[in-house]
Amino acid sequence: MVLRNGSRAAIALGASGVGFLLFVGAGTFAASGVGQNASGSVVGLAPGTVPAAFQSLIQQAGSGTCPQLTPPVLAAQLYQESGFNPNAVSQVGAQGISQIMPATWAQYAVNGWNNPWDPAQAIPMAARIDCAYAKDVAQVPGDATANMLAAYNAGTDAVLRYGGVPPYSETQGYVRSIQALARSFTAVSASVPVAVSAQASGAIYFAQTKLGTPYEWGGDGTDGRFDCSGLTWAAFGTVGITLPRVANDQWNAGQHPSRDQLRPGDLVFFATDLQDPRSIHHVGIYVGGGYMIDAPHTGAVIRYDRIDQTEYFGATRVTPDGAAALPTRNPDGTITGGSALDGRGNSLLPEQAQSNQPSPSASAAPTP
Repeated sequence: MVLRNGSRAAIALGASGVGFLLFVGAGTFAASGVGQNASGSVVGLAPGTVPAAFQSLIQQAGSGTCPQLTPPVLAAQLYQESGFNPNAVSQVGAQGISQIMPATWAQYAVNGWNNPWDPAQAIPMAARIDCAYAKDVAQVPGDATANMLAAYNAGTDAVLRYGGVPPYSETQGYVRSIQALARSFTAVSASVPVAVSAQASGAIYFAQTKLGTPYEWGGDGTDGRFDCSGLTWAAFGTVGITLPRVANDQWNAGQHPSRDQLRPGDLVFFATDLQDPRSIHHVGIYVGGGYMIDAPHTGAVIRYDRIDQTEYFGATRVTPDGAAALPTRNPDGTITGGSALDGRGNSLLPEQAQSNQPSPSASAAPTP
C-alpha cells in the first residue's frame, strides 16, 4: 500500500505493493450471499472460494451501501492480504485477517470494536475504512472500483489530480491485480459460460508427455519427476503462465466453472474439507470425459484418473491475469501485507516524487 500525499495519508493498512483495500461499510446483509455492483447487477461469491467460517461476514460487508464493492472484491482483498488468516501479523505490525494497523483501527473503531484478531470485527472494520475512500473519489469519472482501489494505493489526491487511476506503475499494477483476483471469487452464471483458455491445449500436451513418470513428493521436474502441483506448475509454465507452487494457491488462478462446464485444460482440485479451500491437497489437469492427468501419490506414476471422487472440490480455468494476481507466500507459508510507508504516511517508492509534480492533464482533473 502506498499513499502519496493523499487526504487520508495517515490510514496505513499495512499492505504490500499489491496491498489491501476493502471498502464498504457494514450494511444490509444479503441472505442469499450476493451483493450488487455499481450498475445494480447481482454479484455473488463462487462456491468454495471463501472458508465457510468467514463467508457470511464477507457477504454481509460486501453487500452494503457502498456500490464500489461486491463480496468477490472484498474476498479477493482479504485473500491478497492474509490468505484468510485471522492471526496474520505483517513486518510493520498490521494485524489480523484484514491487516489493519493499530493506529488506523483506533481511528475508525465504532460499536465497541476493539479486537483486530476477531474476523467478526476486522472484516466490517476494513469495509468501514475503505468506504471512506470510495466517498472521497466518488465524483471522479471512469471505473468507480478502479478509482477506489487507486485511491487506497496512491492517495485520494492523486486520483483527483489525474481524474482517475494515476500513471504510477505500482498503482496500476495494484488495481489490475485486485480486479483480476476478484474474478476468481465471482460466481459463474450458468447462462454465461467461462471463456475457454487459450493455453489449455499446450498444458495438456506437456502433461501427456509425462504419463508413466514416477511420482516424487516436492518434484517440479528438475530431476524429471513431479508431485501433483509440480506437474500443473510445469505444464502451465510451458505456455507462459507462472502458477504458484502449492495446490491450494493454484485454486485462485482464474474463474471456477461448475462440474458441467468443465473443459479440457481446467485444473481440478480435491480437499479434505469441502467447505474450506485451505484444505485443498491435490490437483490435476482435466482432459475430458470425466478424467484428469495427475501425479497421484508416492508409489504411483503420472496417469489418467477419474475426477468424480468424494473429495472433489471444484475447478479453475487458469488465465494469465488470474495467475499473475496471486499473492506471494512468505517462507513460512503465510501471506501478510507489508508496507511501503515510512511510518508517517510517506511513500518509500521512487514514484513518490511523481505525485508532487503537476498532472499533464491537470486541466481535466476534478477539483478536490
